[in-house]
Amino acid sequence: MIDRLSPTRAALLVIDIQERLTAVMPEEVAPQVVRNVKLLVDAANRLGLPIVVSQQYPKGLGPTVAELEAVLPVSAHRYEKLEFSAACTSSFAELRKGALATRDQWIVTGMETHVCVYQSVRDLVRESTVHVVADGVCSRTKQNWRAGLDLMDRLGAIKTTTEVCVFDLLERAGTDHFKALSKAIK
Repeated sequence: MIDRLSPTRAALLVIDIQERLTAVMPEEVAPQVVRNVKLLVDAANRLGLPIVVSQQYPKGLGPTVAELEAVLPVSAHRYEKLEFSAACTSSFAELRKGALATRDQWIVTGMETHVCVYQSVRDLVRESTVHVVADGVCSRTKQNWRAGLDLMDRLGAIKTTTEVCVFDLLERAGTDHFKALSKAIK
């Protein structure tokens, strides 16, 4: 049985959505991924979920894309990495012991599905329930995107979508958060 996403248990992980990586993604996919991650950031902000943002070697791959950076709160936990897995770094380990110690559900987004996202999920599923947002991750090729999702599915991660996550976190209609987020989904 899959537990419902809970604002008190979940955290959002945004992996390496950076300028030079985004530029080499399929032009019909990258804007959709950024849009969906922005929606998840909005939901996380409204519902009090911590947000963790990694950057893979920003000297070479550039910073987080400006469109996404513009909506990230100051409270987002940001760190740079050389490791492919965002979850095996010392920075992430410190967060897990401290500010994120009570979080056992992860909503995972980012680039690339078959490399950094896959390796991060592989590390996270050992101790947490992981929801991989299929329309919030991408790779340079559709084949690698599918392979990454298939591998994570075999690990026990839950393949989901942006809308599934948002409405699961909301739990009900009629609230101010529901009105704002459902408007953003349209």
